[in-house]
Amino acid sequence: MLGASPFSAMNGTSREVNVSDSPPTMYAVVSGDRLRMLMERTGTGESITVRELAAAAGVATGTIGGLMSGMQQSVPEDKAKKIAARLGVDLLVLFIPMERAGRSLIPAQQVVA
Repeated sequence: MLGASPFSAMNGTSREVNVSDSPPTMYAVVSGDRLRMLMERTGTGESITVRELAAAAGVATGTIGGLMSGMQQSVPEDKAKKIAARLGVDLLVLFIPMERAGRSLIPAQQVVA
């Protein structure tokens, strides 16, 4: 959605702001152990390696390794969807949507209005 910038009246410029340019929703992995288990037996019954999953999801192998070890906790929504799809599971079986709260990420279920 495009709209005039609220600051255009202040500085005399007219600039369109694309609201869809907001940061992507991040998804935190439920647990590295669950990811590992799902990799050992995907929805098709076959196993998948870290390299194969990374290639299918379009992420670095270090990202998958980080999610498994806990060194990395979250990925953008598009990557989380690709990982879950390749493993043959629903997105929410493996990931929890996160909300931005200042500089930290918190599970969306815990957000209190």
